[in-house]
Amino acid sequence: MSARRSSLTPEMNVTPLVDVVLVLLIIFMVVTPQIESGASVELPAATNPDKENKELEPTTVSLATNGFFYLDRKELKKDALMVELKALREKKPDSPVVLKADRGVRYSEVRGLFKSMQEMGFPGINLQVVEKKGQ
Repeated sequence: MSARRSSLTPEMNVTPLVDVVLVLLIIFMVVTPQIESGASVELPAATNPDKENKELEPTTVSLATNGFFYLDRKELKKDALMVELKALREKKPDSPVVLKADRGVRYSEVRGLFKSMQEMGFPGINLQVVEKKGQ
């Protein structure tokens, strides 16, 4: 009998591990598109947008078509947004800012917000756009 026992080799069942990994993969595939920073706005299109710098973690300021302002995903009034931006500027002076404005927002409003952020002294303010297709 001892000869039979020594000939048995234990095998690990990896099926539960594969099942867990596949479930996690599906969860991340569903959740990842919803993690986009800032409020959901319909961005204007541009023919030759600059390539996105993945190394920096910018603060996202969004301007929705209904006139609401967002700091990342937090809805604020314009005055409260300016106070938060000033506090952010003092806390992280080198922090870049990405401005996302809905294509339905008047240019004068976008330019006014852009100018206010420039006057605060942010080192880099980028306008986020989508690439125009078919040209």
